Amino acid sequence: MGLDWIGFGYAALVASGGIIGYAKAGSVPSLAAGLLFGGIAGLGAYQLSQDPKNIWLSLIASGTLAGIMGMRFYNSGKFMPAGLIAGASLVMVGRLGLKMYDKPHNG
Repeated sequence: MGLDWIGFGYAALVASGGIIGYAKAGSVPSLAAGLLFGGIAGLGAYQLSQDPKNIWLSLIASGTLAGIMGMRFYNSGKFMPAGLIAGASLVMVGRLGLKMYDKPHNG
Protein backbone atom coordinates (compact mmCIF):
# COMPACT_ATOMS: atom_id res chain seq x y z
CA MET A 1 0.00 0.00 0.00
CA GLY A 2 1.23 3.47 -0.83
CA LEU A 3 1.07 6.58 1.24
CA ASP A 4 -2.33 7.85 2.31
CA TRP A 5 -1.99 11.14 0.42
CA ILE A 6 -5.59 12.15 1.11
CA GLY A 7 -5.06 11.60 4.84
CA PHE A 8 -1.83 13.59 4.86
CA GLY A 9 -3.50 16.37 2.87
CA TYR A 10 -6.34 16.48 5.40
CA ALA A 11 -3.81 16.64 8.26
CA ALA A 12 -2.01 19.52 6.54
CA LEU A 13 -5.33 21.35 6.02
CA VAL A 14 -6.20 21.03 9.72
CA ALA A 15 -2.75 22.11 10.92
CA SER A 16 -2.56 25.03 8.50
CA GLY A 17 -6.02 26.15 9.62
CA GLY A 18 -4.74 26.43 13.17
CA ILE A 19 -1.67 28.34 12.03
CA ILE A 20 -3.78 30.73 9.93
CA GLY A 21 -6.19 31.25 12.84
CA TYR A 22 -3.25 32.22 15.00
CA ALA A 23 -1.69 34.47 12.35
CA LYS A 24 -4.94 36.32 11.58
CA ALA A 25 -6.53 36.59 15.01
CA GLY A 26 -3.76 35.75 17.44
CA SER A 27 -5.83 32.76 18.57
CA VAL A 28 -3.64 30.46 20.63
CA PRO A 29 -6.49 27.92 21.05
CA SER A 30 -6.81 27.71 17.24
CA LEU A 31 -3.09 27.15 16.92
CA ALA A 32 -3.03 24.49 19.64
CA ALA A 33 -6.12 22.65 18.36
CA GLY A 34 -4.97 22.84 14.73
CA LEU A 35 -1.53 21.47 15.51
CA LEU A 36 -2.89 18.82 17.89
CA PHE A 37 -5.59 17.51 15.55
CA GLY A 38 -3.36 17.96 12.49
CA GLY A 39 -0.68 15.91 14.21
CA ILE A 40 -3.15 13.20 15.23
CA ALA A 41 -4.57 13.10 11.69
CA GLY A 42 -1.02 12.91 10.28
CA LEU A 43 -0.16 10.01 12.58
CA GLY A 44 -3.43 8.35 11.57
CA ALA A 45 -2.53 8.78 7.89
CA TYR A 46 0.87 7.23 8.56
CA GLN A 47 -0.77 4.27 10.33
CA LEU A 48 -3.20 3.88 7.44
CA SER A 49 -0.27 3.91 5.01
CA GLN A 50 1.30 1.01 6.93
CA ASP A 51 -1.91 -1.00 7.37
CA PRO A 52 -5.05 -0.14 5.33
CA LYS A 53 -7.27 -1.54 8.10
CA ASN A 54 -5.76 0.67 10.84
CA ILE A 55 -8.31 3.47 10.50
CA TRP A 56 -9.12 4.19 14.15
CA LEU A 57 -6.84 7.14 14.93
CA SER A 58 -7.82 8.89 11.69
CA LEU A 59 -11.48 8.16 12.37
CA ILE A 60 -11.30 9.56 15.92
CA ALA A 61 -9.57 12.76 14.76
CA SER A 62 -11.87 13.41 11.79
CA GLY A 63 -15.01 12.39 13.68
CA THR A 64 -14.20 14.67 16.59
CA LEU A 65 -13.44 17.58 14.29
CA ALA A 66 -16.59 16.95 12.25
CA GLY A 67 -18.64 17.24 15.43
CA ILE A 68 -16.88 20.24 16.95
CA MET A 69 -16.52 22.25 13.77
CA GLY A 70 -19.96 21.22 12.57
CA MET A 71 -21.47 22.76 15.71
CA ARG A 72 -19.36 25.89 15.28
CA PHE A 73 -20.52 26.19 11.68
CA TYR A 74 -24.14 25.61 12.69
CA ASN A 75 -23.96 28.27 15.40
CA SER A 76 -21.98 30.88 13.45
CA GLY A 77 -23.09 30.24 9.87
CA LYS A 78 -19.53 31.11 8.77
CA PHE A 79 -18.02 28.77 6.22
CA MET A 80 -14.45 29.79 7.03
CA PRO A 81 -12.95 28.04 8.86
CA ALA A 82 -15.59 25.97 10.65
CA GLY A 83 -17.62 24.92 7.60
CA LEU A 84 -14.54 24.00 5.59
CA ILE A 85 -13.04 21.84 8.33
CA ALA A 86 -16.42 20.28 9.17
CA GLY A 87 -16.98 19.41 5.50
CA ALA A 88 -13.48 18.00 5.01
CA SER A 89 -13.85 16.03 8.24
CA LEU A 90 -17.19 14.56 7.11
CA VAL A 91 -15.59 13.50 3.83
CA MET A 92 -12.79 11.81 5.79
CA VAL A 93 -15.26 10.04 8.10
CA GLY A 94 -17.13 8.74 5.04
CA ARG A 95 -13.91 7.66 3.33
CA LEU A 96 -12.71 5.84 6.44
CA GLY A 97 -16.11 4.24 6.91
CA LEU A 98 -15.88 2.83 3.40
CA LYS A 99 -12.38 1.52 4.13
CA MET A 100 -13.84 -0.61 6.92
CA TYR A 101 -15.75 -2.55 4.27
CA ASP A 102 -12.92 -2.92 1.75
CA LYS A 103 -12.01 -6.49 1.04
CA PRO A 104 -8.28 -7.22 1.27
CA HIS A 105 -6.65 -7.71 -2.10
CA ASN A 106 -4.86 -10.96 -2.74
CA GLY A 107 -1.88 -10.35 -4.92
